[in-house]
Amino acid sequence: MISRLIDLLPRGAGQNILRSLSSATRRSAAYRFAGLFCIGLVSVLVLSLAFDSHAVAASASGNVLSPLVSHVNQVKLPKESTIRLLETVGLFVGGILFCVFLDRWFSNRSAQSGNTPLAEQARRLKQLKIGYPEGMTNLEVLRAKGWLESRLRPFGLSVTWTSFLSASALIEALSNGAIDFCGGGGTASIFSQAADHVFVRVAKEKYTAPKGQAILVPEDSPIQTVADLKGKKIAFDKGSSAHYVLVRALAKVGLEFSDIEPIYLTQPQALPLFRAGEVDAWVIWVPYTTTQVRSAYPGCSIADLESIFGDKASLEVPTYYYAIPELVRDYPDLLKVILEEVNEGGAWAKKQELEATKRLAEHHEIDPSIVEILQQRSAERAIIPIDDQSLTALQHQANIFRDLDLIPERVNVKDGTYSLQTKQNWTY
Repeated sequence: MISRLIDLLPRGAGQNILRSLSSATRRSAAYRFAGLFCIGLVSVLVLSLAFDSHAVAASASGNVLSPLVSHVNQVKLPKESTIRLLETVGLFVGGILFCVFLDRWFSNRSAQSGNTPLAEQARRLKQLKIGYPEGMTNLEVLRAKGWLESRLRPFGLSVTWTSFLSASALIEALSNGAIDFCGGGGTASIFSQAADHVFVRVAKEKYTAPKGQAILVPEDSPIQTVADLKGKKIAFDKGSSAHYVLVRALAKVGLEFSDIEPIYLTQPQALPLFRAGEVDAWVIWVPYTTTQVRSAYPGCSIADLESIFGDKASLEVPTYYYAIPELVRDYPDLLKVILEEVNEGGAWAKKQELEATKRLAEHHEIDPSIVEILQQRSAERAIIPIDDQSLTALQHQANIFRDLDLIPERVNVKDGTYSLQTKQNWTY
């Protein structure tokens, strides 16, 4: 069945084509149902005739009986009428079940023969190229588990994975055609859109880890609060979500971005300088935050997403998923499968996090309230469609960067060329 994922496409022509395909699919389904209903009706009539023939034969054999028996049969007519009614109901139910059986059989035959929109799209694409930043859990789980490959291999589609240092590099690779699909911070998409890169935002993660980003200082640093960063050298990746986190953290304590000395470095570049004390602070994201993953790294946190944004962290610092326009326009069923499997990767990761947190709670090493939060989230989707609220928050980011002259002109993140909003969910 053609997916109804796309209600808004980058190009009007692609949208019209997709609507035509959807309409044709609905007509095809209606014709198939009508055909199956007719077959079921015929089967009911055939079975009914079979029962009638049996009744006639029984009646003929009854002619040798005495008139007395015939009179008794007449007296029992109401009982036979009840039996006849039950037979009719049974035949009708049997016909409906027969229709259902035929429908499932034809559907299975169609899927096995590869005559589905997904199979056709997979054969046309042949190879799916996915990019991911180090530490992006959902995509790393999906890559390790091989669920997407297992689902697409029967159609002859191969999947390749490439890691990148930052979301900015990912979207640039997307624009250059080096990859077809990726995930990364929402901030990077603002700078990429301002640079006229070609991409489409197609989904977002529902929750951002409250400790997922942090501002670190050396262990022996005299810097104790964000206010102490005035005049200091701060390392971060330009155009990344860390960039936005720093801007908002400074504003919260009354500092301007011009009050600090920005040192634009990728995380691998910044780490040795931070260790050597050549920068005063470092704004980082996973996997370098103060978690078990980063336990061996130097420094201590003076602020994180939770302290800066409170319960709005998921809205203010989102993680998005991006695709090339061709994937959105020409391969909608394939895109739907990708998003479903990314969601499975996220759901699996949340369950593992919940189990680990439960073990900590049993030994009184963690607040039980955290377990309750994770239990709620483990029952929810890992990624969701893009909505107006998400884009409004992202637009707020874009406006801030323009006001700081960090991007050359204002961008409209709700532009359908760059952001796919769906009226209905693509969930299964």
